[in-house]
Amino acid sequence: MVTAYLFSIFLRFIHSFMTNDQVADQFSLLSKLMDIHGENSFKSKSYGISAFNIEKLPKEISEMSAPELFSMKGIGESTGKKILDLMSTGRLAALDEIISKTPPGILDMLQIKGLGPKKIAVIWQELGIESIGELEYACQENRLITLKGFGAKSQESVLQSITYIKQNQGYFLWAEANAIAASIVAGLSQTYGLNTLVTGAVRRQMDTINVIEFVSELTGHQLSEYFNKIDGATVDDLGNDEIKILVPAQPEFLFHLAGTKSFYKTLFLTTGSDEFLAEFNTRYQLPEHPTSEEEIFTHNKLQFIPPARRELPAILEQASRHSLPELIQKSSIKGIIHSHSKWSDGMSTIEEMALAARDQGFEYLVLSDHSQAAFYANGLTPDRIAAQHIEIDALNVKLAPFRVFKSIEADILNDGNLDYSPQVLATFDLVIASVHSNLKMSEEKAMARVMAAIANPYTSILGHPTGRLLLSRKGYPLDHKAIIDACVAHNVVIEINAHPRRLDLDWHWVEYALEKGAMLSIDPDAHSITGYNDILYGVMTAQKGGLTAGRNLSSFSLAEFEHFIQTQKDGKKK
Repeated sequence: MVTAYLFSIFLRFIHSFMTNDQVADQFSLLSKLMDIHGENSFKSKSYGISAFNIEKLPKEISEMSAPELFSMKGIGESTGKKILDLMSTGRLAALDEIISKTPPGILDMLQIKGLGPKKIAVIWQELGIESIGELEYACQENRLITLKGFGAKSQESVLQSITYIKQNQGYFLWAEANAIAASIVAGLSQTYGLNTLVTGAVRRQMDTINVIEFVSELTGHQLSEYFNKIDGATVDDLGNDEIKILVPAQPEFLFHLAGTKSFYKTLFLTTGSDEFLAEFNTRYQLPEHPTSEEEIFTHNKLQFIPPARRELPAILEQASRHSLPELIQKSSIKGIIHSHSKWSDGMSTIEEMALAARDQGFEYLVLSDHSQAAFYANGLTPDRIAAQHIEIDALNVKLAPFRVFKSIEADILNDGNLDYSPQVLATFDLVIASVHSNLKMSEEKAMARVMAAIANPYTSILGHPTGRLLLSRKGYPLDHKAIIDACVAHNVVIEINAHPRRLDLDWHWVEYALEKGAMLSIDPDAHSITGYNDILYGVMTAQKGGLTAGRNLSSFSLAEFEHFIQTQKDGKKK
């Protein structure tokens, strides 16, 4: 996760050894935080000037007496006393006070090249963003370009800086790690022509990754030869046929070396979780030289367990009964549900989004721009909704048999109500209800808010149920079982938001949702045409939970989807 980088840097000094630069950094941080909080600009500027003057002192403060320090140009008695307090206690009272009311993520943002205090203040105050991860997500949804003082170039610059910071924090999203792993496998295969496959957490499709593991027929010498061509790379032989490789700005790479006879046994033993493998080793045996993973399962009279499902021991019992269902695939998705256009914060027109979906083989597009409470995303007023619906009606005539459905991503307000009157909500084919604001809630408050939205007769889909952003925000606390039960009771579909930073509903709860009879929906939450590609990540996380195409709304054909909408509406009228 992103840590409170500056927070730790500035509060963990051994104060008796503080250098002038460290003291200056404290005053500089105080000046920046005062600007972020909009405090007295004269005082803020004076702390900034003090920081500059401290850096220019002719010798270390630790070598000066108090009178000598006070006599230095630009210091004076008032600043000098604060410096001495800092040197003796390691604390700057004014800084401690302002840090106590500043989210740690705001401190992290000061790392971002090109983002000064005043811009951070705008981002925080106008968009409610309090972490680098949230900021990255907002950039991907083009929200920065709507703010005063920002534009497309500055938004892209922020994204590039975030990428650099994120690559140095140790953990990566599955989407990122998988792409890195694929490029390494391709490069090694092209160079040496020997078998190398991804294993471990990446192969199990875990949400976040800090180590990318491989099984390879290569030797340690060949791996050293390959990676030593990369500046800054280090290759460490761990023994036991394991090679660890560190490359700047990349996750750790761990190679398990295996010959042809042991390759698939090693692949199996490095894929499953510790819990899965412990249960397998208790009940079953590995053949001596399997020629495939399938052979390992057939040898033990087990149904083949896909790598994504080798997480929990209970899956082995299902495999022994040969009762594992056929998992959903990317090809199972028939329609794009949850997308945004230029009417709110998307990059393309409705027609452009629709044509791209049709040309990619999808049968329908559910357009769900933001509602009016999402002012930061150019949310739609009732008048604009009416105008948008006229445009959709015309497009449906033009693009038939492809169809665009009228939807909205309606904000769940603080009291649990949706963002529009019943009269406006009734004009949509379906409504996706989501929480976007005031995310810092107790479980009691979060549950009351979300449960009220689920019970609203116009709610069709519960969007990204917990509001989490992986590696950035845990999401508001919910009783997942109660939420799932309520969705089943009120005939509300539960979204699996496919954005690689969300993957929300979490895969751990998919199995319970299926047991209770819930309908789920893998939705890309696309803010651009390229956002359709995120469907893959939703499918990956859904597979871990055991989702099948039959229980996924976006796998419905156009006719099935139209029937579902009508049936859902009829059911809610009763």
